[in-house]
Amino acid sequence: MHAQRHSGSATPEVGTAHLYPRVTSFRSRRSALTEAQQEAWDRLWPSLGTQAKFDDKPAGLLDTETWFGRKAPVVLEIGCGTGTSTLGMAQAEPGADVVAVEVYRRGLAQLLGAIDREGVTNIRLIRGDGVDVLEHMVAPASLTGVRVFFPDPWPKSRHHKRRLLQPSTIALIADRLRPGGVLHAATDHAGYAEQIAEAGDAEPRLRRVQPGEELPISVQRPTTKYETKARQAGSAVAELLWTRPL
Repeated sequence: MHAQRHSGSATPEVGTAHLYPRVTSFRSRRSALTEAQQEAWDRLWPSLGTQAKFDDKPAGLLDTETWFGRKAPVVLEIGCGTGTSTLGMAQAEPGADVVAVEVYRRGLAQLLGAIDREGVTNIRLIRGDGVDVLEHMVAPASLTGVRVFFPDPWPKSRHHKRRLLQPSTIALIADRLRPGGVLHAATDHAGYAEQIAEAGDAEPRLRRVQPGEELPISVQRPTTKYETKARQAGSAVAELLWTRPL
């Protein structure tokens, strides 16, 4: 198995991980799969996908070497949507293994179909909440990169506590990054960009990436339909990059 089910020896907790209680950052949606998506799901999910929880109990640590069949740098993408960026960046970096996390089954099904059509071998999928994955499925100092592109901004002030990239989550990401690893976030919401920047800069295990700095993973993103619409509407896209120093 590539993910052991929950046992008494769970991933060590980060001391700050629960100082800022976070309401789950996703909204519930129900959407049926098309016939083609269901076929791809039934055929590919057993080998390419897993759950963050089984019977409401967190999954155990991932064994990425067994899951991918090789030892390679691992990049975790939280909130992959329909996988446009996931697919493009994985194709551009065949030497890296990408674990894409998404709550919504339809988005994962679309990505599965694209993986199948393009013959991509370095992507695996997890259905669930990104914080659950970080807490229970990822070992400390094991990730070469974490990507969070266009997370839900929850623009109303009373909903800011639902935002994914809080200080506690960034602390958890910093713990899971190996020395030299990279956190890459992008958002078109100015207020959220400020919040992410403040939290990232305050995390003592991270420092900002400098222009021209050599990194272990690519930070060149494909432009998605969502991003194109945002730019056309006049929204600037903020790219936020930190590294865990060696």
